[in-house]
Amino acid sequence: MIRGMRGAVTVDSNSEEVIISATEELLKQLIEGNNILPEQVASVFISTTEDLNAAFPARALRKFDGWTYVPVMCMRELPVTNGLPMCVRVMLHVNTAVKQEEIVHVYLKGAKVLRPDLGNTLAK
Repeated sequence: MIRGMRGAVTVDSNSEEVIISATEELLKQLIEGNNILPEQVASVFISTTEDLNAAFPARALRKFDGWTYVPVMCMRELPVTNGLPMCVRVMLHVNTAVKQEEIVHVYLKGAKVLRPDLGNTLAK
């Protein structure tokens, strides 16, 4: 079964360092919270809001050992009126036997408002 594992984080500025660092922390919590190995991952989608264009956040995943061959794609989030600004969203497509309701989704900083119903103990 392929399951989607979601997460998001907001950043304070449109800078390469901040975007990569925040995305790295988000990915780390998703990976550790769900005990994901790179060979389980079919693909990763990462989106940013229109106000973030200083870096490709997918570069954060390349900092993790063993993730070289995992397909990753960056894209733009829909510019919905009153949407959450300065936000990076991640969707990992993972081959797992874990039940959907047992998956840990991670929402950090201001992104917690996106899915308060999926609250997790890992989020800061």
